[in-house]
Amino acid sequence: MANKVEICGVNTSKLPVLSNEEKMELFEKIKQGDMDAREKFIGGNLRLVLSVIQRFNNRGENLDDLFQIGCIGLIKAIDNFDTSHQVKFSTYAVPMIIGEIRRYLRDNNQIRVSRSMRDIAYKTLKAKEEYITRHAKEPTIEELAKILGLAKEDIVFALESIQDPISLHEPAYNDGTDTIFVMDQVKDTKNTDEQWLEKIALSEAMKRLTEREKHIISLRFFSGKTQMEVAEEIGISQAQVSRLEKGALDRMKKYI
Repeated sequence: MANKVEICGVNTSKLPVLSNEEKMELFEKIKQGDMDAREKFIGGNLRLVLSVIQRFNNRGENLDDLFQIGCIGLIKAIDNFDTSHQVKFSTYAVPMIIGEIRRYLRDNNQIRVSRSMRDIAYKTLKAKEEYITRHAKEPTIEELAKILGLAKEDIVFALESIQDPISLHEPAYNDGTDTIFVMDQVKDTKNTDEQWLEKIALSEAMKRLTEREKHIISLRFFSGKTQMEVAEEIGISQAQVSRLEKGALDRMKKYI
């Protein structure tokens, strides 16, 4: 991936980078039907697609194909993005691009799954989302089976059938000396897509704080210092640290 400069005829080393101001200006033009602005916005966000497809680089898929599919996800994100929500475009677009690539990999899996089995799996996922929305918790397999009127075994088999199979001997990392294989990380719970997206959201939320608030949050939750230790370090009272910390956390929670 690192050595592939040109993908689908696009020279990735010369991709433009848009500022937030430029993005907002282009979005206003896009809403008015300006196709040139739309093309410029797509070109200015292709680096997002590149960053996402690197996560799928060890699956043996053609990078050009993944790039094209990722671009479809990017375009869908552009068409559905609402600037009134005050969310950074990249925060919204990354999950859309990931989802599009996952659907492609699932539908083009070498292990063919019957249409009826996939339909059950998709209905189950939809029922699960609706249940979580209503009850604020995940349903059990038994509850999903009751909702759909199916045997719980059928639901389990259907959900397993749409998972992407990979070899335990597939290289996961190589630093030039020792190679780490998938089997070495089967218990890894730290590198999920959810964790990755949470880090993006946290980073964006931190940007909305003042420099003093960022410093306090960093000392408290990344350096593990007490409020008293923070107060001594930056020269204010413990009560002030407490108040600033609470305000910063409340603002971050609202954004996230």
